[in-house]
Amino acid sequence: MTVVGLGLCILFLLLSDAAATRQVKGELRRNLFANGIGLTPPMGWNSWNHFQCNIEEKLIRETADAMVSTGLAAVGYQYINLDDCWAELNRDSKGNLVPKSSTFPSGIKALADYVHSKGLKLGIYSDAGTQTCSKTMPGSLGHEEQDAKTFASWGIDYLKYDNCYNTGTSPKERYPVMSKALLNSGRLIYFSLCEWGQEDPATWAPKIGNSWRTTGDIVDNWESMTSRADENDKWASYAAPGGWNDPDMLEVGNGGMTIEEYRAHFSIWALSKAPLLIGCDIRAMDNITFSLLTNTDVIAVNQDKLGVQGKKVKKDGDLEVWAGPLSNNRKAVVLWNRSPSTATLTAYWSDIGLNPTNVVNAHDLWTHWTQSAVKEKLSAKIESHACKMYVLTLQ
Repeated sequence: MTVVGLGLCILFLLLSDAAATRQVKGELRRNLFANGIGLTPPMGWNSWNHFQCNIEEKLIRETADAMVSTGLAAVGYQYINLDDCWAELNRDSKGNLVPKSSTFPSGIKALADYVHSKGLKLGIYSDAGTQTCSKTMPGSLGHEEQDAKTFASWGIDYLKYDNCYNTGTSPKERYPVMSKALLNSGRLIYFSLCEWGQEDPATWAPKIGNSWRTTGDIVDNWESMTSRADENDKWASYAAPGGWNDPDMLEVGNGGMTIEEYRAHFSIWALSKAPLLIGCDIRAMDNITFSLLTNTDVIAVNQDKLGVQGKKVKKDGDLEVWAGPLSNNRKAVVLWNRSPSTATLTAYWSDIGLNPTNVVNAHDLWTHWTQSAVKEKLSAKIESHACKMYVLTLQ
């Protein structure tokens, strides 16, 4: 083959590859939920992990106040989400959901107006069954259109949709009904599917929702957190702007893990492009919790516009490397020591998708120190259950 012929062949392959890439991106866009929101993972707060059913409107208003006054809103947290137990056990005579008069006497619309006045958004909870998981309020099964319109009329911005008392019908049949109802409600409402990963929602939920739970409920301990991270990891390729894998809410600040375990929790959730929904009482955060939740370098990885979920790329027993691409040809890397003792972890360039000849600047997102001209590998001595998180920029 002549040099010219070889050049034309290479050019054809490059053009074909670019066309294939455009086609894949086009298919991805067509397969995403049609509401056009959630282009980065949602950030906010949810009532369940700390308060369970012990919620009332004063708490929610104070939480909205704290979201602003602490500076959480300034770094990106915007949703104030009610979980279960906000409604009366029975619907009214017209079949409408009714806010619980003893705990939400002003109604949900007034609460939404207050939250919106703070520059924030209000989320609410329902269930794709006959009752919610607490059995204290009705689910939305058979009332999807009516409830979606009610939520829209109240000014709701986010719906978490649970999976209890579902009559045994597949979530693949029940969840699309609410999806369509939300699209027809007249308001843009982020749709969070919570069917606990039972029927591999990553494979079908991108067409009907903005995020989908890939795991069962998280509990505030090391074993629960790490198992949720692992279960979520295998679905990494299905996440994209507008549709996110959800390993459940953050437990940072609730007291069941050490500082280093919480740091790892927040780092892995950020790298995995998981929704960052705070689960502690932000009215009473200590300084350490605040510093973990407001690390803008780590948040920037989660909110990166490229929207590619990072994943586990190397495992040597309990020593793990997680990594993923970022915009502007950068890489995010977490070295995670899940072992019971201090260990040295190493990520070679081949582990994380870099060329062996690449030279990078490695910015440590927790110490905020940058190591220049790093070649071939990244190594660190890391304490038990702790991690190091970096952004690597090519020189």
